[in-house]
Amino acid sequence: MSYLVYTPFGRAAHMRRMREFFNEDMPYSDQDVLVPIDVRAEDENFVITALVPGLKPEDLSIQVINETVTLSGELKLDVDEKANYIHKECPSGKFHRTITLPSTLDATKAEAKVENGVLTLSVPKAEEAKPKTIKVNIAK
Repeated sequence: MSYLVYTPFGRAAHMRRMREFFNEDMPYSDQDVLVPIDVRAEDENFVITALVPGLKPEDLSIQVINETVTLSGELKLDVDEKANYIHKECPSGKFHRTITLPSTLDATKAEAKVENGVLTLSVPKAEEAKPKTIKVNIAK
């Protein structure tokens, strides 16, 4: 009997298999968790959405510097070390994601919330990064 599972976390599993095959260090370690994110550009701000199941707001660290946003934390899952898992995909461990955006950000006006395991972070573009309209006058 075969047991085959397709997962949205396939890239992390692929990286782990590659590291085992080549016996070399790869970008992700066994303890790293790949937290999927979406980044949406709006007129005035950027909205970052990340899946952080079971994470409490106090377990999450968000840092905004210039045009870079860093999300880090730890997904904690009670795992029975003595259990004989047949299949295990539920992520558990530390994560760290850095996103570089195309505009300078205003960290003082950023807002974040965690609801139903989804982090939503809204970071406004800095005033100097917003497009300016310049009126052209007729030369006399």
